Amino acid sequence: MSGSTPKRYPAELRERAVRMVTEIRADHESEWAAMTKVAELLGVGTPETIRKWCRQAEVDAGQRPGMTSEESAELKRLKRENAELKRANAILKSASGFLRGRTRPATALIVAYIDEHVGVRDGDGLRWGVESICDQLTELGCKIAPATYYEHRSRKPTSREARDGELKARIAAVHAANYGVYGARKVWLTLNRERPAGEPPIARCTVERLMGEMGLAGAVRGKVKRTTISDPKAPKPLDLVDRNFAPLAPDRLWVADFTYVSTWSGWCYTAFVIDAYARRILGWSVATTMTSQLVVDAVEQAIWTRQREGKDLAGLIAHHDHGVQYLSVAYSEHLDAAGIKPSTGAVGSSYDNALAESVIGLYKTELIKPRRPWKGFDDLEIATAEWVDWFNHRRPFEYGDDLTPVEAEQAHYAHHQTPAIAGVSN
Repeated sequence: MSGSTPKRYPAELRERAVRMVTEIRADHESEWAAMTKVAELLGVGTPETIRKWCRQAEVDAGQRPGMTSEESAELKRLKRENAELKRANAILKSASGFLRGRTRPATALIVAYIDEHVGVRDGDGLRWGVESICDQLTELGCKIAPATYYEHRSRKPTSREARDGELKARIAAVHAANYGVYGARKVWLTLNRERPAGEPPIARCTVERLMGEMGLAGAVRGKVKRTTISDPKAPKPLDLVDRNFAPLAPDRLWVADFTYVSTWSGWCYTAFVIDAYARRILGWSVATTMTSQLVVDAVEQAIWTRQREGKDLAGLIAHHDHGVQYLSVAYSEHLDAAGIKPSTGAVGSSYDNALAESVIGLYKTELIKPRRPWKGFDDLEIATAEWVDWFNHRRPFEYGDDLTPVEAEQAHYAHHQTPAIAGVSN
């Protein structure tokens, strides 16, 4: 036989080879010589193949111990059947999560599922083919024929599917560019802000549907650990806010607080000063110690930010908790020098500084937790600076009519501009 013949020899050829070895054995000095001659005559690759056929024939005839051909075929059949059952169970296990809902998924989703799993092999088992996956899905009540799968793959996408594909890329870009913390609402707002002129508005339900298909979701806040250490003997300012965190204009009320961050090199602490009107972060600082200098640096930056903008801080209230850092002499002197009145809430009540703790919760949820572990002070400080810039200039706030904090302040000043005094001619 030539080298292009199939690997498996016909059963009739095998029987003929065994029979010929028996017939010409007496004409050769050894059985191996007879096998070599038969291999040459029949074009079998090697005499060893003939020898194996002869030994198997002896086993089948009961002349030699071993597994007969029928037993071997049965064993192969059982192994194949076992492998197919394992594959079926693996497909059913995978599909049970995919078909968790009561209704049948859309054909497009089923085709996407098959595309994702075709060719998969569970351990050393059989590969998942299109037919096997379709069979198991049909058993689960999700009928789909292989022909339907191939037909759906070959057809051109509809205009809606093409639009969905384009929007998914834009949704993923917006979600990734904003620390991966935006939910459907903020992604929808950002997409409509950035859409080209003349393009129709994007529906919020469309964004919700596509984000669900992509497995994208907004950040969810966790529990908050308090860092306030109060000195019961220290004199405390009065509560000038009474939980009213909705001033009518910027620079009427600032709130301040700080939090902790675990790093490889030890604990770090981040302090914030926030204008309550638009939730803009005016000052912040990061330190490795929980001292008064931490909060002094933050309020210094806040005062400098407003003075650089030419704002008047007269009558401003700075509200904070009873932490010893905020009751220190250095912090009080900085407030007094700028004409700012200090204010503190009740001891042990988180509601009396709820706004500052809310912003800190966003800081932990949107930056600290998704990017941990942190190496140390340097990378935390740089990341905090980038987050504060993003928070003030690009993150829309529902409280501020979906404007960013900076935009909300600009809108207020634009609406309340002092009219210019008209000159009088002589």
